Formats: sequence, C-alpha cells, structure tokens
Amino acid sequence: MITSASNPRIKRIIQLRAKAKMRREEDVFIVEGVRMFLEAPEKSVQELYLSEKFFHHGDTECMEKIKRLESKQGLKTEVITDNLFDKISSTVTPQGILCVIRQLHYTMDDLLKTEAPLLVIVENLQDPGNLGTIFRTAEGAGVDGIIMNRDTADLTNPKTIRSTMGSVYRVPFIITEHLEQEIKMLKQNRITVFAAHLSGKDIYDGVSFLGGSAFLIGNEGNGLTKEVAELATEKIKIPMEGKVESLNAAIASS
Repeated sequence: MITSASNPRIKRIIQLRAKAKMRREEDVFIVEGVRMFLEAPEKSVQELYLSEKFFHHGDTECMEKIKRLESKQGLKTEVITDNLFDKISSTVTPQGILCVIRQLHYTMDDLLKTEAPLLVIVENLQDPGNLGTIFRTAEGAGVDGIIMNRDTADLTNPKTIRSTMGSVYRVPFIITEHLEQEIKMLKQNRITVFAAHLSGKDIYDGVSFLGGSAFLIGNEGNGLTKEVAELATEKIKIPMEGKVESLNAAIASS
C-alpha cells in the first residue's frame, strides 16, 4: 500500500492532473469514479489506483473488471491510503477509484464513415465544462464526430473528461491546427456547414439537415472568427425572446 505523498507514482499523478503538456507528452488522461472506470475501453486502461476503503468495500462490478484487467493485461493495481487518495483526486467527494487512460486517436475518415455524417465543429471554446457537455449531447444526438481547433479547451482536462460522462470514449474526434482547411474539405465532400451566428437569416429549424451536416460553434464570448464564419455554407440562428442576447455555448449546441 502506498502511504506517502512523496511516492514517485503519487507525485506523477498529481502532475498529470495539473499539467496539460505532460498529458500530451505521455498521451494519456486521468479519469475518476466508478462509471468512468466501468465505461473505459479495457485496452486503454494504463494505470489504476484504489483507495484503501474502495479496495475493501468497493463496487462489485469494478472489482470484476479489475481482476479481468490484471489477468489479461497484467495491470498492477495500486492501493493507497484514503487520506492520500483525497489529495490526488480532483473531486470534492472521491469515489475511491482513479485510472490513467491512453488517449484515443481518430482520423477524418473515422468521422466520415456514414453517407450523410452529422458533425460538430468547435472553434476556440474555452470552458472545459462546455466542451464536455457538447460531447455528451453529441452522443445523445447521434453525432458522428467532433472537430476542434488547437485553441479550444483541453479535452484531457479532468473537468472536461468528467463533464463528458463517458461520451469521450465513444464520440470520435480530431484536434486540428488547420480548421479552415478541414471545413473546406468537408464542403468538397458535399457536407453543408452551418454556422451558429447572430447574422443568420434562417432559424435553426427552418433548414434541412437531411444531407451531410456540420455545425460550427464558436467561442463563448466572441463567437466564431470572421474567417471561419465566412466559410459556412449557411448561417443559422436561434430565435430569442425577452432581453436575452445569447445562450451558453453548450446549450446553443444542444
């Protein structure tokens, strides 16, 4: 059992939780909680940490999966004291299980498998909770994939991962340095690109999404950049009542 905060593995977990650069370099992210562990692809689970309490009284289904991972993949489970687990956790009330997951990677071909794909394109979104919620809603809406530019919030941020509620495992995504080029390529593939924009002429339920469709969602405060908005096939808007000028980015996406 690990009992000291000076243990190298504990120090590494704390650094991984705090440093996006380190997560990128090691190509991993951290997940916490029973649900996020149970839904994690088995081949992606790289490290596993349990609190002492969870080790002795934890979820039965989790323990069955842990035994399977130990048997099939030789995964070594680390047990740490309850107080120490509280220190490495990023949640207020830790459930006692934390794991390091290998990052998932996709190509544009993975997003364009269907005849009429439904996509979400995110530009410069900054709030991790908004990004995570978009992933969760996207899965519920049957979205085939999400495209993000590099200046969008870090998908591996623990808050983002938590907000996806497991959808990060199942919704294909790509992170690109060249968002404008990707949009042009989609249009070449006969995918209609809709920009959520204040200058939109049509309301969102007044156009057809029967063909391949992609929705552009911009920054919370500034919206889409002019360059990206101008690439849209069509600009659409959400009609607003009262004095409300805009909606939260995740709500607008939904």
